[in-house]
Amino acid sequence: MAKLPTVREGPHIVITDKQKGVLKGMTLGLTVTVISIGLAISGVLERIAPTATGGPPLRDALRWDALIIACLAINIAAIARHRFFSPDDIDGSGLSRGTATVHQLQSILQNTLEQTVLAMGVHATWASTMPHAWQTAVPVGALLFVIGRILFWRGYAGGAAARSLGFTLTFYPSAAMLVIIAVHLI
Repeated sequence: MAKLPTVREGPHIVITDKQKGVLKGMTLGLTVTVISIGLAISGVLERIAPTATGGPPLRDALRWDALIIACLAINIAAIARHRFFSPDDIDGSGLSRGTATVHQLQSILQNTLEQTVLAMGVHATWASTMPHAWQTAVPVGALLFVIGRILFWRGYAGGAAARSLGFTLTFYPSAAMLVIIAVHLI
């Protein structure tokens, strides 16, 4: 009779409730991303294709990315509005310590700026390198970005689990499209 190999147990990993909540949001965000990008490149979502204008894909991608820029502008406006009405924050972060509210708004803006740069770079690269029939992925990515940002903004104060779906719907489409671009180019 053959002896079975010994199984060594490592340290037990304990997952907190917050981590479980984040994992749930990540899983849902990944599922929505895979389905959405898959439907976009399969042609099922062809009706919202930026190529319907007959123009160059990069021009059409930039039109859709106006939604992404709008998200960034809304974040900047939220901080400006808050500063105007807050005597503690009106002088700006260079001249004051800032309240908890302005720090939260700055964190959201910083994340939105990072996501904007990534998404627009990926969308421009996609529009310039991917097949014409796959261009619907750009508007799908832009729409998921907007939905993701709204969920991220609304959930931010609730902690990591509350904002995880919003973050993943913003980040995963860009990441998935970047992976697809890399595979396509190789």
